[in-house]
Amino acid sequence: MRAFGSDNYSGAHPAVLAALQQVNADHVVAYGDDPYTASAVETLQKHLGCDTHIRFAFNGTGANITGLSTLLRPWEAVVCADTAHIHTDEGGAAEHIASMKLLTIPTDDGKLTPAALAPVLDHYIGFEHARQPRVVSITNLTELGTLYMPAEIRALADYVHSRDLYLHCDGARLANAAAAAGVTLADISGNAGIDVMTLGGTKNAMLFGEAVVFFGAAAETARDISFYVRKESAQLASKMRYLAAQFSAMYAGDLWLECAAHANAMAHRLATGLRAAGADFAYSPDGNEVFALLPHAVVAPLQERFHFYTWEERADDIDVVRWVCSWDTTADEVDELLAAIVAVL
Repeated sequence: MRAFGSDNYSGAHPAVLAALQQVNADHVVAYGDDPYTASAVETLQKHLGCDTHIRFAFNGTGANITGLSTLLRPWEAVVCADTAHIHTDEGGAAEHIASMKLLTIPTDDGKLTPAALAPVLDHYIGFEHARQPRVVSITNLTELGTLYMPAEIRALADYVHSRDLYLHCDGARLANAAAAAGVTLADISGNAGIDVMTLGGTKNAMLFGEAVVFFGAAAETARDISFYVRKESAQLASKMRYLAAQFSAMYAGDLWLECAAHANAMAHRLATGLRAAGADFAYSPDGNEVFALLPHAVVAPLQERFHFYTWEERADDIDVVRWVCSWDTTADEVDELLAAIVAVL
């Protein structure tokens, strides 16, 4: 099956599978005290800075919980967009596993701004009957496929820090964001003021695994407690080398960028063809996701041939549909989808 339903549908890059085979020999110390994990941390620090503190986790939900829990005290809360993955698509894990309170803000494009944050923070901070905001969480790319540029993150970080809060980034598609912005991973994360982030691997050609990355003062806090938080969050892999080796394969060179840039390019090809066919977009197709507006009547026939999701059914018989391109999506597959869309339109 070839599908446009999610970048989770794609397989792993051959180089990742080869790296797993290479470390699948002999015995090494468990729980991350092995040379493969140490090497992977050093590899990521070359991209993100040697003063970072990095922990590997199984999946995005667990990585988010590990990163956020490390910085939160029991009476504190996380502020996020109402479309945030931690709020809409993680099964209440933040509340159930970590007892977090999420304070959500409506947005038009999935992106938070200082202006949107100000009234929420003013309302809650110092009010003893409410959970106190401690972390502001963004997602890049957002759940609506939109991109935070480094300058936008810096403006947000400066405001968040002025309120004595941390800035967290769910970076499940951070590689796609960096590729779309044409910047380094550091420029779109720590250099822009982010305190803690998840660096996604699963959506960008890895088999499984995410990294939790702490910057600056947050890194100092994390060095003391993140090991315990990760274990408590059920994210400590005993055979850590299999998580770590994948990051080494992806980030020792430019493979991470090649895969993300290709996925973005396929989505751009799709968006360009849709514009030529007269289709409109629900949100700006900045990375590897395309959210388009289609008449409700044509969606089901297309879904019989191509697997993708209806994101929203609107009252005017217009659906918002989502197509996601992956590291292994081909131009021929995009063109076949485009031809089918043009035919039904």
